[in-house]
Amino acid sequence: MHQSEYLMDVLIFLAAMVIVVPVFQRFKLSPILGYLAAGMLLGPYGFALIGDTKAAQTLAQFGVVFLLFMIGLELSFRRLRTLGRKVFGLGTIQVLISGLVIGLVAYFLGLGVYAAVIVGGGLALSSTAFVLHLLEERSERATRFGLTTFSILLLQDLAVVPLLIFVTLVGAPGSSLLETLGLATLKGGAAFLIVIGFGRYLLRPLYRMIARTRSSELFVSTTLLMVLGMAWIMSIAGLSMELGALLAGLLLAETEYKHQIEADIKPFRGILLGLFFITIGMFIDLGLIAENLGLIAVIVVSLMLGKALVITLLCRIFGTPLSSSLRTGLALSQGGEFGFVIFGAALSMALLPQFVVQILMAVIAISMALTPGMFYIGQKLSDSLKKHTQARQNEHDIDIDIEDIQQHVLIAGFGRVGQTVARVLSDAGIPYVALDLDQMRVQKCRAKGMNVYFGDADRIQILKAAGAGHAKAAVITIDNAVAANEVVVALRSNYPDLQIYVRARDRIHMRSLEKSGANAVVSEAAESSLQLGSMVLQSLNVSVDEIASLIENYRQDDYAKLEEIIGGSG
Repeated sequence: MHQSEYLMDVLIFLAAMVIVVPVFQRFKLSPILGYLAAGMLLGPYGFALIGDTKAAQTLAQFGVVFLLFMIGLELSFRRLRTLGRKVFGLGTIQVLISGLVIGLVAYFLGLGVYAAVIVGGGLALSSTAFVLHLLEERSERATRFGLTTFSILLLQDLAVVPLLIFVTLVGAPGSSLLETLGLATLKGGAAFLIVIGFGRYLLRPLYRMIARTRSSELFVSTTLLMVLGMAWIMSIAGLSMELGALLAGLLLAETEYKHQIEADIKPFRGILLGLFFITIGMFIDLGLIAENLGLIAVIVVSLMLGKALVITLLCRIFGTPLSSSLRTGLALSQGGEFGFVIFGAALSMALLPQFVVQILMAVIAISMALTPGMFYIGQKLSDSLKKHTQARQNEHDIDIDIEDIQQHVLIAGFGRVGQTVARVLSDAGIPYVALDLDQMRVQKCRAKGMNVYFGDADRIQILKAAGAGHAKAAVITIDNAVAANEVVVALRSNYPDLQIYVRARDRIHMRSLEKSGANAVVSEAAESSLQLGSMVLQSLNVSVDEIASLIENYRQDDYAKLEEIIGGSG
């Protein structure tokens, strides 16, 4: 192909992204649907504007590689441990049961064993891109429904790797199903051990050395080398490139460079992933879909109802309330973007007929388009169920899953002081659960991703629902002196070993809180006065050491020297 033709293809791709995606966003539709629609228009079944589809497909594969890398960065071993029961318990069973049911249906409809396994596994997965976007848009990532949904999606993302390995090995001639599964397990385990060793002994020192150079270009180049290098090594070993990228992300998630890496890679991932979805759309035959619209509609309805039922029942078995279980089932009822990857790989290795792959891709695309509607239906059904337990509405609102959030800090009162404490805890990587009675404040803070719930903290039922029994400590920042005392009394009487730290208004309030059982109390009036005084001294050129000595002297004996100044009135 002539260079000008390559350039023309690139320009067409970029123009499609710039024009089509904003149109879809304008109508509040996912950009992924925009990419798919653009691909349908550009491809051989549309206006055939792209000449070399193979070159585009090769480049687009890197979009999936970077997506798996970003998922690895999201995971981290610590996060997997925190969500362990739901990820490896609920998530694993969901993929196995959904895959088994779908695979059996495919087998009885005439597909072979290998093809049935691929179809079952591919359709058992849901759309991480769609669902997480909708959860964040609705500020529901920290709710019981959000945590359960996120946990299942994490396992589904992990399941992509063994499915791709399975497709790769099955595509090799002369291997039985048992041998294929055994070999995939052995190779995956060996690769995991090698990468863990590399990450522990070489990865962090390498990034420390690169960070010392203070070169952003070198830092980005090192990350690209890590991602593509690991992908290449895994492909040479006969495994998938995606596995290498996932493991690279998992290892870098444990380092202090995680957030910088994520910011550097995001533009690469976004562009290449958009290109991936465009190339998928190029291979969707609209004429074939029109001819088989009835068949596709039956499959879409059966898939979404079946997955919703399976996931809802499994969530109930794992102890999730019916309202959250129903929402999770409906939210994850669609097919996912990794289904495109798996079915595309199976087609290239002649494991699935082209007609079947076309039908399956159409089913996934249509089910993804219906996802916002499923979220809406789930919310309405959940609200209807909750009306029967209206008397305990507040407890349900903050009844977070304490198996998912443990060893956290409980914050009672989420005004300026509580929010400051929350930010400090978040920066230190310590989870928190906050309670506040200002509904507007709660709504605004939750929209920013803060883990705050509406609830009266002096009620023991609310404190229990917020996981007080599993908290490391409690911080009371409530402005009302009487209410703050009541919270301290409720916590100390029910949780005698809990560390309780309280903000007090003045010395009298401090003494009352200490008698109620607070471990440590900070007088807001006293601290504000001391901070203001230190600023004045600094402006008068008093030395920093002398100021520190003076302030510490006033802090001794619980601000006793300030009693005459701020005694009873604050």
